[in-house]
Amino acid sequence: MRVGDKDLTGMAAPVSYVDLSVLVLDNSQEMRALLREMLGQTGIKKALEARDYREAIEEMKNTQVDVILVDSDLEPVSGVETVKNLRDRSKSPNPFVPIIMVTGQAIRDRVFAARDAGVHEFLLKPFSANALRDRITKMLQANRAFIQAESYFGPDRRRTKNPNYKGPERRKTPG
Repeated sequence: MRVGDKDLTGMAAPVSYVDLSVLVLDNSQEMRALLREMLGQTGIKKALEARDYREAIEEMKNTQVDVILVDSDLEPVSGVETVKNLRDRSKSPNPFVPIIMVTGQAIRDRVFAARDAGVHEFLLKPFSANALRDRITKMLQANRAFIQAESYFGPDRRRTKNPNYKGPERRKTPG
């Protein structure tokens, strides 16, 4: 079974960390090494590294990537812009890849900007290997649908389904 698949009872299949391929996207070599070590502690043996968006795209062209960890403070292209590019079907080998933004700042505007760029989850520094594993598990088992709207492409931002929601992009008639 692949990650996110459901078993015969309809329950999410357990995540097999050994089979996961995680791309760590961070400018800092020290942070990439720390994240690789933490991923290894969770049982993830295949951790790839990239310093920037271009290296990430090259890794994605050469390897099946199951999850991407993106630092919010990337340079010269910010973490938010990098996520937007990773979601762009004309630029990315896999615009549907689950993305976790790793950040040291939980400032509301930055969190909303990242969410609106298409991240699945956030992880606030400092965190433990257990917190990283739990966030990856939660994200992969949730298996949120992707939404294509005029100004957004990415995972459904709503964590709960409300069949009565009639937001502006869901109305059948204008108004």
